[in-house]
Amino acid sequence: MTDLESTDRQILALLEANGRMSWTELGRETGLSTSAAQQRVRRLETRGVIKGYHADLDLEAVDASVTAFIFIAPADPQTDEEIPGLLRAMPQVRSCHSVAGSASYLARVQAASPTDLDRLLSRIRKECQCSTETTVVLDTLFDGLPLVGRR
Repeated sequence: MTDLESTDRQILALLEANGRMSWTELGRETGLSTSAAQQRVRRLETRGVIKGYHADLDLEAVDASVTAFIFIAPADPQTDEEIPGLLRAMPQVRSCHSVAGSASYLARVQAASPTDLDRLLSRIRKECQCSTETTVVLDTLFDGLPLVGRR
């Protein structure tokens, strides 16, 4: 990110705070014309700096209020590379990270209930042929802090 101009960094900070900001508002906040702001954003999208725009969902409203982090260690190292694809097919899995340590992967999941989480863990262990270690989130104190503009 060191090759970004200060105006691009300002645009990124504004869009992180409000991804639905209009071109006019973005231009006003950055001192650019509406069309210049739009061009800058399109260029950031084309370069892959901006990868997408997402809705922040109320997890209770979509029946996914239980958050857990699952460390996944394959029983057979030969099947290690298959695990991300298997996890991707499970709708409760929100993210999968390759990690160093005793586990190969760390997945963040959303479940409707502890019972739903238990069923998901059984499915993961069976389909991925792995062992798991799970941490259930009791309360999220903060999440999704902006990356740009906080330094």
